[in-house]
Formats: sequence, C-alpha cells, structure tokens
Amino acid sequence: MQLSSADVLKVAKLARLHISEADVQPTTAQLARIVEMVQQLDNVPTEGIEPMAHALDVHSVLRPDHRLPSLDRQAALSNAPQRDQECFRVPPVMGHDH
Repeated sequence: MQLSSADVLKVAKLARLHISEADVQPTTAQLARIVEMVQQLDNVPTEGIEPMAHALDVHSVLRPDHRLPSLDRQAALSNAPQRDQECFRVPPVMGHDH
C-alpha cells in the first residue's frame, strides 16, 4: 500500500494532530513502514487457529457477589453529624431551585 502526504494529513486531521510541513515527509515514510509491517501479518499461517478476542486466557478477577447482613438503620446513623429519624442529612448540592 502506497501512502501519500495527503493520506498522512487526512489521518492527522482525523486524529486532531498538527503536523508541520517539515514533518509531513518523514511522517509519511514512518507510517508507510508501519503499514508494511502490519501487512506482513497477511503471510502468517492461521489455518486451524480459532479466532479470539484476547491473546491470553482472560477470567474475571472479581469475586462473586454474596448478600451479607448490613448495619441496621440506627447503627448506620449513630455517628452521622446530622440526621433525622431515618436518613443522613446533607447540605443541598444542586441548590434550592432544583
């Protein structure tokens, strides 16, 4: 695949990168080498290889959820600086208009 300076400028614009006129030619050459390296993957024999989403076996590192007993309301509210009979009281965040 042949890359042109226009291709590089288009990609730079899409990526919101500023490339000076002096850097267009070197960047074009560098991107062309990268594309050549990626094209080499077409030569890798993949017959019989099952497609995968990740190169490593991925498993969840999170523990399963288990319902456990929690504090009763009075114990939870016991150290609250401000409270009413059943809730924590906090200053308004959105103001009084909302």
